[in-house]
Amino acid sequence: MNNFKLSSIIEMNSFKTRYNRRSFMKSSALAGGGMLLSFSWLAACKSDAHITEALELPDEWFDFNSYLKIGNNGVVTIYSPNPEFGQNVITAMPMIVAEELDVDWEKVIVEQAPYSQDKYPGGAFGQFTGGSRGIMMKWKPLRTAGATAKYLLRQAAAQQWNVPIEEVTTEAGVCFHKKTEQQSGYGELASVAASLAIPEELSFKDPSKYKIIGHSKANVEADKIITGKPLFGIDYNTEGMLYAMPVFPPSFGMTLHRIRNSESIRSMPGIEAVFPVETYNEDCKPGFFDTNAFPEFIAIVGKSTWQVMQAKKKLEAVWTPIEAKTRKVDRFGTEVEIHTPAGLENTTDHNAKMESLLAGPLQVVRKDGAPEEAFRNADRIIERHYTAPFLAHNCMEPMNTFAHVQEDRVKIVGPLQAPGLIEPTLSARLGIPAEHIDIEMTRMGGGFGRRAYSEYMVEAAIISKAVNAPIKFMYSREDDMKKGVYRPSYQAIYRAALDKENKLTAIHIKAGGVPESPLFANRFPAGSVDNYLAEEFSIDSNITTGAFRAPRSNFMAGAEQSFLDELAMEMKKDPIDFRLELLQRAKENPVGKSNDYDAERYAGVLQLVKEKSNWGQGDENVHRGVSAYFCHNSYAAHVLELRIVDDQPLIQKVTCAIDCGLVINPDAAKNMVEGGVIDGIGNALFGEMTFENGTPQKSNFHEYRMIRMAEAPDQIDVHFVQNEIDPTGLGEPPFPPVFGALANAIHAATGKRLYKQPFLKNGALLG
Repeated sequence: MNNFKLSSIIEMNSFKTRYNRRSFMKSSALAGGGMLLSFSWLAACKSDAHITEALELPDEWFDFNSYLKIGNNGVVTIYSPNPEFGQNVITAMPMIVAEELDVDWEKVIVEQAPYSQDKYPGGAFGQFTGGSRGIMMKWKPLRTAGATAKYLLRQAAAQQWNVPIEEVTTEAGVCFHKKTEQQSGYGELASVAASLAIPEELSFKDPSKYKIIGHSKANVEADKIITGKPLFGIDYNTEGMLYAMPVFPPSFGMTLHRIRNSESIRSMPGIEAVFPVETYNEDCKPGFFDTNAFPEFIAIVGKSTWQVMQAKKKLEAVWTPIEAKTRKVDRFGTEVEIHTPAGLENTTDHNAKMESLLAGPLQVVRKDGAPEEAFRNADRIIERHYTAPFLAHNCMEPMNTFAHVQEDRVKIVGPLQAPGLIEPTLSARLGIPAEHIDIEMTRMGGGFGRRAYSEYMVEAAIISKAVNAPIKFMYSREDDMKKGVYRPSYQAIYRAALDKENKLTAIHIKAGGVPESPLFANRFPAGSVDNYLAEEFSIDSNITTGAFRAPRSNFMAGAEQSFLDELAMEMKKDPIDFRLELLQRAKENPVGKSNDYDAERYAGVLQLVKEKSNWGQGDENVHRGVSAYFCHNSYAAHVLELRIVDDQPLIQKVTCAIDCGLVINPDAAKNMVEGGVIDGIGNALFGEMTFENGTPQKSNFHEYRMIRMAEAPDQIDVHFVQNEIDPTGLGEPPFPPVFGALANAIHAATGKRLYKQPFLKNGALLG
């Protein structure tokens, strides 16, 4: 038996609702006879308007947050609270509601709900997009929403026709009673249904009868995207607003001393104000996600973006070194201390310190068996050292916010992943109650974790309050890239002990980083080997870091999977077969009790990718690398094929096998995997941010190399494991395994083992 089974099979069809009338508010105030169902527990749906011109809207209906509403003509609107940044939950989440409601998808309108903790409970994460948790966390509430509404409509029909509710069926927004050949559309029944009591027990639809879930649906915002409609935060405009931009210190470890030429800047055309801004004052206790590289900066406010940018070029300021400090932050109810050291940091110093720490004993996180003895008795020891640099998020839409702060009211409009995390900080910093803060979420031009840190919204609000006007606050690309928030820099050493019979007897992992450790001590290969040791360290830094697509996994997967590949070859075993042997041990006789992966599902994606890639067959001039990883509750395996042309890797094909449970929208899911693969290849080959005396050495895309279209794979072939397990993560899991698959394929092609990221530097492979 496996030690751990995260995902559950889809629940039994019948379940207790456990919701009282207060938690399931209803209103029948529609003059046209529509139904308005509010699910205060539906903290799930997220989407923007999907209205076809041919869709005839009802005569009248109410438009509130967190509601499923049905018009008197049968048209359904689903409000969805989770922000959208390209993962297409805006389509997938309403599909779940529509499936259980049994409505015609062509009669569904999807709209983005504003932020509201009252209507979308779940605390700070009630409307959070991140961690690949959206569909997983909202799966049951969304189905419950649709199933409850359908039950009430069936009950209304049963009463109207004087028949048992069990005899009332539904299809495409219509209730039927086959014995009497009666039928009524949802719109005709809505007002009656709104007056009925919530049932004590409900049933979910049998997955074998799904007509929407598991069937590809077009992005509900596709028309708006391709026609350039103003969906993004940076598109937002309002009459009379001013424009503001920041001037940050040139280096981490520096802060503002004084502005030299504020008067001459104010005299420039269109400039309204120049002043220092303190993001967090003594009265504001930051939360855990309130990261801030530069607590004090300079704001320039003017009548146009161009005028403000010209003023930025002319501004002169004196910057001074920061002092070391320790601040206390609220980590979701637990107070933790974060130490920020003084000094101007350098990449060379970081690397030297990490190497020094890796040479000595570290904090033991997990220990199985007697690893020290196994290494002492080993016939051979394989040891490899892996490194990865800081990475910039590089969202294509730089950070921006519209803010209008009045005496007792705040309006914030912009792209963010976690409105529930920034609202309390805004309230504390401005001294305005949270219920007087209106946060409107726009579509994001990229997120990848960066927009979970919304300090730019606090900065915008402070500026608006200072100038007593609505303002549009924007970072330039250089501001965005040089301020952070970065993926941390990491290093790891993997060691393996082999006995005289060439059998694996022990694995030892040491890992750490600036400013955090990337180690997941309970992940594979933990549980698959008798003797196992995992140790870690971390180094404090004043360089601001944060979650980057698949945090920590994005490094550990590459190191782990590269090492396992090399170990398999040392043991003269096929790389996939070797991994499957380890997983078979973890499945049948696991070591330890804290293994956080399902060995059977892990092996399943490897077996699927082996089959679909025709592993072991093919052109001798095409070289392959395999990698598999578990993170964010899902499993991903890739086989990457490449050729070397003019000393450069030319990637021809990537075959992907994904187990993320039930797939809601296959085309969108496939697109997400494709995006993760391309993103991973680009970061593995080129991604790197370095520092000299606290100064980022790259400021824009002419220096920070991104993947180009010609460098993307010719083909990405995506296969999903078919099962009825509850949906799990998908936005992040396909990303981490790419690093190892690429490194292993390059080795197959060149004989070079790559231990340092990025793999390509100055046009050459780092071997």
